[in-house]
Amino acid sequence: MGEAGGLREKVLKVMRSPGYRPRNKGELARDLELRADLRADLRSELTALEREGVIVRGKKARYRLREQEQNLLSGILRFQPKGSAWFYPDPHDPANLASGIDLERFGRIHVGARKTSVALDGDRVALRVERLGPPVWWKHARHKRQSLELPGAENQATGRVERILQRRSGVVVGTLMERKGFVYVQPDDESLPSTIELNSAGGGQSGQKVAVRLLEWDSRQTAPRGEVSEVLGWPDEAGVDIRGIILRHGLREGFPEEVQAEAKKVSSTIHPEVLEQRSDWREKLVLTIDPDDARDFDDAICVRKIEDEWELAVHIADVAHYVKPGTALDLEARQRGNSTYLVDRVLPMLPEELSNGICSLVPSEDRLTRCVIMRFDRQGRMTRTRFEEAVICSRSRLTYGEAQEMLERGAGGGDSSRREIAEALTMCWELAKMLRQRRFEQGALDLDFPEVRMELDASGRPTGYRREDYNESHQLIEEFMLAANEAVARAVKNAERPAIYRVHEEPDHDKLFEFAELARTHGYEPGDLVNRKHIQKLLRACRGEPEEHSIKLGLLKSLKRASYREEPLGHYGLSKTDYCHFTSPIRRYADLVIHRTLEPLLENSPGGGHGGATQVQCREISDHISTTERTSASAETESHRLKMLEWLFLAVDDFDPPIFEAVITDVRRIGLMVEVIEILQRGLIKRDDFPAGDWRLESHRMRYVTARGDELVLGQIVSVRVTRVNMERQQVDFVLSGE
Repeated sequence: MGEAGGLREKVLKVMRSPGYRPRNKGELARDLELRADLRADLRSELTALEREGVIVRGKKARYRLREQEQNLLSGILRFQPKGSAWFYPDPHDPANLASGIDLERFGRIHVGARKTSVALDGDRVALRVERLGPPVWWKHARHKRQSLELPGAENQATGRVERILQRRSGVVVGTLMERKGFVYVQPDDESLPSTIELNSAGGGQSGQKVAVRLLEWDSRQTAPRGEVSEVLGWPDEAGVDIRGIILRHGLREGFPEEVQAEAKKVSSTIHPEVLEQRSDWREKLVLTIDPDDARDFDDAICVRKIEDEWELAVHIADVAHYVKPGTALDLEARQRGNSTYLVDRVLPMLPEELSNGICSLVPSEDRLTRCVIMRFDRQGRMTRTRFEEAVICSRSRLTYGEAQEMLERGAGGGDSSRREIAEALTMCWELAKMLRQRRFEQGALDLDFPEVRMELDASGRPTGYRREDYNESHQLIEEFMLAANEAVARAVKNAERPAIYRVHEEPDHDKLFEFAELARTHGYEPGDLVNRKHIQKLLRACRGEPEEHSIKLGLLKSLKRASYREEPLGHYGLSKTDYCHFTSPIRRYADLVIHRTLEPLLENSPGGGHGGATQVQCREISDHISTTERTSASAETESHRLKMLEWLFLAVDDFDPPIFEAVITDVRRIGLMVEVIEILQRGLIKRDDFPAGDWRLESHRMRYVTARGDELVLGQIVSVRVTRVNMERQQVDFVLSGE
C-alpha cells in the first residue's frame, strides 16, 4: 500500500532527474523497479498526471514533465466555421505563467485548419506556440499600422495543437451507414474526416442519426474509430437534432439519484421560525416581470418614493438557504455552472423542485429572498444601500408585454389592483429612465439587441417566430438588476470578501481599428474609437437605421468576451468599476457564490457566515463557469440557428413564401451579402440570381450597377425571399423579390 501511495512522487522524481529522456510506461516501470501487480497503479497515475497537465505524452507514448516543454500552453480550443480555430490559454495555469508569454496580450492564439490535430470544439489541449506577433513580411511592410491586410497583427500569434489533454465530450454526431457489410458513420461536422469506422451498428439502422464516442484517432488524414453510444433516431424524428447538440456539447441532462433525493427532501413550505428572522415584505407591492415563457422567477422589485429620494428594493430568490456548500445539489450545480436554454427545452442548473418550485418567486406564495435596498437621490445617484433576508408574497407576475402595455396606457382603466400596479410601474420607469440616462452619461455602451424566438409545434417542427424588441419594460428590469449587481459587488469588495466578479476588459485598440473600417464602409466617420464617447456617438448615429444590427454586431465582435474572475477588474461595456452577478442564483452558479459571500453583510444575518468560498476556490470556480457559459451559449445559438434554418428550408416550398426586407451588408464578386432585418438572418444573393441585366461590379463604390442606372449598393434595403437552404453548411441563399 505504501509503495503504491508514494508512486506519484517517485514518477515525478525520475522525470526531474538530470539527463532524463522521455520514457514509455514499460520503461518507467523498469526504472522504478515496480512489481507486476503495481503496473496498473502506474497506468492510473500517469493518466491522472496527464489529465492534470503535470506531464505530457509525446511521440511513441513517451512521457515527460510539461514544464520541460518550451512554448507549450494549455487551454481551450474553439473552432470557426471553416475549420480553423482559436486557442484560449488558461490564465491561471502555472506552466502557462512560467512560459514567459504575455497571456494578456496573447489572450487568444490562431490555429490553422491543418494544425488542429485531432481536437474537437471545446477540448482542452496542449498548444505549441509557433509565432508571437506579426509575421516577418509584415514587420518590413510600409505603413504597417495602416495595413488592412492584417489588422491587429502586433497581437497576433499562431500555434499548432500537440495533444488533447481533456475532451469536452468526445462525442461526434452523424449518420449511420451500412454498405456491403461495412458499418461506418458520416459525421455532420464537415471539419472531421468523412468516415468514422465502427465495429458494430450498436443497434442502429442505416440512415439513422447516432452519437459516436471516439476511441482511436491519430491524425486528421486517417479515419477515426469509434463506438455508437446512443441511437438518436431518424433525421426527421422530433427532438433528434437537439439531442445531437446536447451530446456533442457534453451538456448534462437528468440529475443523479443523490441530487434528486436531496431535492425531494427540500420542504415546499416555509417553517415559521425561518419567517421570524426575516424582514416581512408580504404586504408591500412586490412584482415580477419576465418573458412570456419563463418558468423560473429569480427576481422581484418594489419601488417607493421617500421625500426627495427613491427607494428600490430588488428581491432575489434565496437559493443559498436551500442549497448548502458541499451537498450533492451544490456540487452538481457547480459542475453545470449555469442553466442552458435550448430552443425547445431548458437544461436547468437545479432540479425542478427548486428551480420551478420553492425557489421560484411565483405570485401569491410566500417565498424567501435576499434583498438589496438602495436609495437614489433626484439625480439618480446611489446614496446608500443595505442588505437583508426577507420574505415576500409577489402581488403579480407580469410578462414584458403586459408591463409594456401598462407603461404605454398609464394607470387609467381596470380594477383598483391593476391601477395600483400600473401606477407602480410608471414610478419604476421614472427611476429606471434616470438610471439609464446616467449610465450612458458615464460611458456605458448601448448594445441591446432585439430577440427572435422560434415557435415550435408539438413535434419540434418550427412553425414561425416571435420577435421581442428591447423596449421600456425590458430596460426597466435591466437597470434595476444592474444597480443591485453593482451595489453587491461594491459591498463585498469593500469588505474584502473573496468573491466572483463579472469582468469585461477594455478592447484591443487593433480590434477597434478593424471595427472602424467596417463603420466607414457603411458611410460613418467613427472618429477615435479608443475614446468610448466616439463609440457612443457612432451607436447613436446608427440607431433606427437598417445597418444598426450589423454595426452593433461588428462592435460586439471587436470587444473582449465578458467572463468571471476572482478580481474586480471592472466592466467596460457597462462602464462600471465594480460589478458581479447576484440576481439569478436559480440559473447561474456565480450568483449563488455571491449570495454566500454576502451573508455576513446582511443586516439580519443568521450568523455563521462559513458558506463563503475561499480566494483559491473563487479562482477555480471562475475558470470553470466561464467555460460552461461559453459551452451553453454555443449550444443555445446552434439550436436556435438550426430551427431558423429548418423554418426557412420549409419556406422554400411554400405556395406563398414569406417576403422579407433585408439590408445589403457587403458587396462581393460572388454577389451580395444581406441581413434580413426582421429575423436577423444573414445570407447571400448570388450574382447568378440577380435580375436580368448587364450588372457591373464597382468595388470602390461597394455597388453593382447597370447601364440603365439600376443599382444595388451597400446599405440599401431590398425585398428578398429565400431560395435555397444548405442545412449541412448552414448557408441561406436569397433572391430579390419584386422591383
